[in-house]
Amino acid sequence: MTEAIHEAPTEGSADLITLPGTPLADAVVDLIRSVETAAVFNHSVRSYLFARLVARRLGLSAGGDYDDDLLFSACAMHDLGVAADGPHSQRFEVEGADRAAEFLTARGISAADADQVWQAIALHTSSGIAQRRGALCVLVHEGVTFDFGGSMGADHLGALTDAQAEAVHAVYPRLDMARSLTDAIVAQAVKNPKNAPRYSFPGEVLRERETFGRTRMEHSYGSSRWGN
Repeated sequence: MTEAIHEAPTEGSADLITLPGTPLADAVVDLIRSVETAAVFNHSVRSYLFARLVARRLGLSAGGDYDDDLLFSACAMHDLGVAADGPHSQRFEVEGADRAAEFLTARGISAADADQVWQAIALHTSSGIAQRRGALCVLVHEGVTFDFGGSMGADHLGALTDAQAEAVHAVYPRLDMARSLTDAIVAQAVKNPKNAPRYSFPGEVLRERETFGRTRMEHSYGSSRWGN
């Protein structure tokens, strides 16, 4: 993957917030809208919009370096593991990856492509590992962390101007996303100890919430570029 950095795109707000609009993308939207909170749904879609900006900044092209439908699917479903209707029988990254792969294969997506999405979702909290597993994993990880707007996702914040950020947030408002997502991760984690192994991301989120009442993720998010 190239490391070349390019200027932020100058596209209009309509282009910035346009989703793929394919039958698969529409089906993914219908799924996550029905099972996620509005805050987590908006976060999932913004992650895709931001991943696409990062791709352009890194010189990666849809159809060449990555498949846009797979990028949308992975970003949009990356938190499916904390959806209220899930079995909640394993850590949320893996549960979400399993559900996403099953959803894709049921719609005719090849096993190889579904596995790419599985990896991207399963590794989206694994900084230092996701970056070594190909363009899709990189872009999902960067899109997700970009949406936190601070120390978790500061590498590519220059890819988005303030005007572009306003355009995105007008359509997909933040709605105190960090608290909503943390609540969902904790609720999933407390159901079974194996859902939150110690030193894993969900394990640390659970420990911090139980010990301090507020996680570092929530604290840093409040002082990020986006605020709450």
